[in-house]
Amino acid sequence: MKKLIALFVVFMALSSVALSQSMVQSGTWTVNPSIAGYNMDKNTGERTMTVDVEFPKPFDTKPTVVLAVTQIDTDKDSNSRYNVEAISVSRDGFTLKVRTWADSKVYSLSGYWMAHAEPK
Repeated sequence: MKKLIALFVVFMALSSVALSQSMVQSGTWTVNPSIAGYNMDKNTGERTMTVDVEFPKPFDTKPTVVLAVTQIDTDKDSNSRYNVEAISVSRDGFTLKVRTWADSKVYSLSGYWMAHAEPK
């Protein structure tokens, strides 16, 4: 995980040089019980949370969004099952969808997002 974070930081540092023709934005995300309706640590079966992410500056074209998970807190007595994806991507933002299933209990999950697009 540390290597993934280091790679992400290096990529971001080089993005202004290597991707000088691209627009790149990034940020962090988290899902935890402080979000209204949080249900990933209760019951069984499929449970889903969504978080709307608004880009600080709208893109000229629809960007590609890359997600990384940097922290997960799960119950020690069940398997850690989770899926994270960017849905409904637009020039203005995207919806982060986090999912767990079966008897997994996810107490919190956090990470980074990065969006990039080529100029028109």
